[in-house]
Amino acid sequence: MGGATVGLVTLGSLVPFAAALQLVAAVPMGLLAHRHRFRAQLATTIAGALVTFVAAGLLPAENLVGVAVIGGIIGTVKRRRGGLPAVVALSALAGFVMAALSIGMLLAFAQSRHLLFDSIRNSAQGIENLAARQPSLKPLGRAVADYTDTVLHWWWAFVGGGIIAAMMVSGVFSWFVLGRVLDRLAWLPGRDSLLDAPADPRPVAPLPVTLREVAFRYPGARTDALHDIDLTVDVGEFVAVVGHNGSGKSTLTRILAGRPPTAGTVTRPGAAGLGVRGGTAMVLQRPESQTLGVLVADDVVWGLPTEDAAAVNVDALLTEVGLTGMGGRETATLSGGQQQRLAVAAALARQPTLLIADEATSMIDPEGRRDLVALLADLPRRHPMAVVLVTHHEADAAAADRVVHLEQGRSVGHLPAWPRPVRDPRRRPMGDPVLELRGVGHTYNRVTPWETPALHGIDLSVRRGEALLIVGGNGSGKSTLAWIMAGLTTPTSGTCVLREPMGTTRPVHKRIGAVQLAFQHSRLQLQRQDVGTEIEDWGGRGSYAVARALDAVGLDRALASRSIEELSGGQAKRVVLAAIVASHPQVVVLDEPLAGLDPAGRAGVVELLARLRDSGLTLIVISHDVSDMAAVCDRTVHLRDGRLVENDSTAVRYGQAHDFTGGVR
Repeated sequence: MGGATVGLVTLGSLVPFAAALQLVAAVPMGLLAHRHRFRAQLATTIAGALVTFVAAGLLPAENLVGVAVIGGIIGTVKRRRGGLPAVVALSALAGFVMAALSIGMLLAFAQSRHLLFDSIRNSAQGIENLAARQPSLKPLGRAVADYTDTVLHWWWAFVGGGIIAAMMVSGVFSWFVLGRVLDRLAWLPGRDSLLDAPADPRPVAPLPVTLREVAFRYPGARTDALHDIDLTVDVGEFVAVVGHNGSGKSTLTRILAGRPPTAGTVTRPGAAGLGVRGGTAMVLQRPESQTLGVLVADDVVWGLPTEDAAAVNVDALLTEVGLTGMGGRETATLSGGQQQRLAVAAALARQPTLLIADEATSMIDPEGRRDLVALLADLPRRHPMAVVLVTHHEADAAAADRVVHLEQGRSVGHLPAWPRPVRDPRRRPMGDPVLELRGVGHTYNRVTPWETPALHGIDLSVRRGEALLIVGGNGSGKSTLAWIMAGLTTPTSGTCVLREPMGTTRPVHKRIGAVQLAFQHSRLQLQRQDVGTEIEDWGGRGSYAVARALDAVGLDRALASRSIEELSGGQAKRVVLAAIVASHPQVVVLDEPLAGLDPAGRAGVVELLARLRDSGLTLIVISHDVSDMAAVCDRTVHLRDGRLVENDSTAVRYGQAHDFTGGVR
């Protein structure tokens, strides 16, 4: 946090037109004060000020102290659930202390003060002399001189009063700006995160681990998230935990990672050692959240002590996970499946005894999912370790030595069968073309050594009211195409135009908002604290418009007052769609709308998209879930290696079973 503040303050002080970064710099310091004791805030401020002084000089260091004071005040008041009066009082107190220090410094260094004041008087005298040459400006020059004499005579009052007033104004302003940011970040896990295990003085030895009649209840909850779980995991096993959203899978993951249960017993020979060499490692649902290195090879050993990192055979690990020869590639250029393999390689660099893959297969295409499961299943055969795969895909468990089914927090013999989406016939005819792409190509980092082509010569036409499915594996260019169609990225070649209702055409990037994009990770688009405010921010003015938008996506109107952070994955996707509906777009592009959802959530989203299609909305669905999305889409096109192809054989591997009506345009 201190490093981020130093960087922002230094850039804001030294780079022209970047002074606004100093406002952002208060965010990490405010978050620090919101989560930690005063001593942590003080130590960070001192260290940050010293580094800033060495890097940028005295004035930026003073700015950092001011930023830290404001951030500390807002964070502390938020933590103690205070209000604006407390901010004003603390800002006035801080201003008084800073004013006293400034006045004391000026009194102590009297000679420097006199030199500074003489310089100010000479400048004022110069202004008065220049003004005296013009009779009309002579009174102004005299006034400047008199005002300067008054300020310098009562300098201690002006300096002290100005600092106190500035601190109070900054405090009030930051309360409304920084305070909202801290409220929005309140969901972030703090020191007492439920994932973190308490200190365990025993040597690291996570296996074998045995759970007996284990239950867990979250603070403030009325019911247990887990009930009477019996489970043993030993070295050499590949265990799959299968369950739908809300079944308790993530809670069981936390207990296996070292979190103590609220009832029952967990026995293991030593500490779980989460993140420690030889202990427990985790591969998470979103691989980009674990990717820290710029280069693949750097990311594998990121965070390891120097001597441990030097002993890791990075090339061998990359070969083992199927990333042979990719050590020099930038991590940003990897596909989703490749990022998950990189996360596995980074976990193996810690030589874990227990590897937990928490929904690691939910965000990648079916082929990549099968490859990743095969990789995880083979690890216990080649290393002295156990692997636990947590998933809601029943097919992922086929290779497991043992399968644990969870339903409503209990272990059951099998999961109930969920209805699969069925073909929903169109109830409204399609219109004329509304979105047209001609020769669209895109290259990242063009004319640089890191140039990476993503799309090549895309020709595509989408009709008004049509539901179009674009299929492709990870790394095929689907997300790049989605951003171009939404106007958020300008193609490096070709055109993407939108036909207006009156028949005129304009480039999509000049009609931002006419084509809305629903991100794969819905929470990245939800920026407000509650559902109603979020929908209003998109264009749903008034409670009636919010209610209609919620009705359109099948959500209860009472959800308008619900916090964004209380939403499930399926609810978050529906809220994004409600906000999009409220903005009245001509076209909606959905990037992987079924990613991360269990079978019930997937069926619900498909049914919702069918209703939106029949309302006349044009839908472009970019997905690798062909078998489910075929129930709502009129036409399917295939994207492979950045090109649209007809009769693609990958359709068979993705499980497609419907007719590609319409082909590729």
